[in-house]
Amino acid sequence: MNKLKKEYLFFKEQDSNMRTLLKTNMIYALVLPVVEIFVGAYIMRNTSDPISVAFYQLFMYIGIVATSLVNGFLLRRINVKYLYAGGILVSGLSMFAMMSIKSLGFIELGAAGFVMGAAAGFFWTNRYLLTLHNTTDNNRNYFFGLESFFFSIASITIPLAIGAFISQIDGKEVFGYLININLAYQIVTCAVFILTLIACVVLWQGQFKNPVEKDFLYFRFCTLWRKMLLLSSLKGMVQGFLVTAPAILVLKLVGDEGALGLIQGISGALTAILVYVLGRIAKPKDRTKIFVAGLIVFFVGTLFNGILFSAIGVIIFVLCKVIFQPLFDLAYFPIMMQTIDTVSKIEKRNEYTYILSHEFGLFLGRASGLILFIVLAYFVSEDFALKYALIMVGTLQLCAYPLAKNIINQSTNTVNEN
Repeated sequence: MNKLKKEYLFFKEQDSNMRTLLKTNMIYALVLPVVEIFVGAYIMRNTSDPISVAFYQLFMYIGIVATSLVNGFLLRRINVKYLYAGGILVSGLSMFAMMSIKSLGFIELGAAGFVMGAAAGFFWTNRYLLTLHNTTDNNRNYFFGLESFFFSIASITIPLAIGAFISQIDGKEVFGYLININLAYQIVTCAVFILTLIACVVLWQGQFKNPVEKDFLYFRFCTLWRKMLLLSSLKGMVQGFLVTAPAILVLKLVGDEGALGLIQGISGALTAILVYVLGRIAKPKDRTKIFVAGLIVFFVGTLFNGILFSAIGVIIFVLCKVIFQPLFDLAYFPIMMQTIDTVSKIEKRNEYTYILSHEFGLFLGRASGLILFIVLAYFVSEDFALKYALIMVGTLQLCAYPLAKNIINQSTNTVNEN
């Protein structure tokens, strides 16, 4: 209890806006697993087609890029707090709209994916901007460590709880209504929307400012930022697979959503504690070690999945994925923000310039990864795509380590010179 009190007091010592942002993101952490996992599982259940899941995801990424661009223009007139809250709210509404659709053809999937992406675009770009303005390089490890701790805990408890809820309520009669699987999903979505409202109420406690410089649309960048864009593309490639592949693999080889939640809960608790401790004690110089550890874990997981391609292989892969994601993000986001701090001073531009171009870098990676999956699934077989596309992506991710190390060194040297 004394240690917990010490950690709470340390949290209270942080800047007021930083605490508000963390509390908002902690509440939204309860929403994100539904968006990332169960939307894909919902589409898979209603279409029985992994390509449909990938198609939906591709249009979601298009929506993210489109609204990231629109968000830049809106920031000239509207406070970032309103835009961030809008992204949080629309994510809940768009899920409900998608799950109310009677049929899920490619047109409906494309429209639903684009709307969900629009919400995510407002959410993530404004989240990056708020984090960049309200943290420093010295406390970003702590910020992302604490945030990842709650995201990891949520990724355990929420899928487990929702999977149990869906399996228990499906086919039961409640207040005279027979609950089917789709209605169960809609009940979950209503709960998600209530959480988004609570997150917005907490966000309103903060006092956040927009960038002073209004121009943000540029196409030429210095070498350092071009390297960061390449790193973001590598991240995007694996990110696209991590949203769709676990749901597809578990439903195909293991079982239902309850199994999906149970598998992720096995290793997530220890990972959450590990990430918080690393964020609390790690220095900026330790980021490359954390980064490469995450990459190796992910690569090992893809090998087990590809070689075994069975329930055991999927379990090992998902366990590795649960460990990889928070470790990778704990190192990646501070690296990204340190680079934005550096290049915005070199080129004397609005920070949102780099947040927007970073989204384009992510999109290129996400789109190329999903297109690779769709091409392999369509022209070879779905099993081949699920086996070997992940290994290909995992191998490419190993190239991110020397690139990230070079970016950190160049950013640090530039700061020291100035």
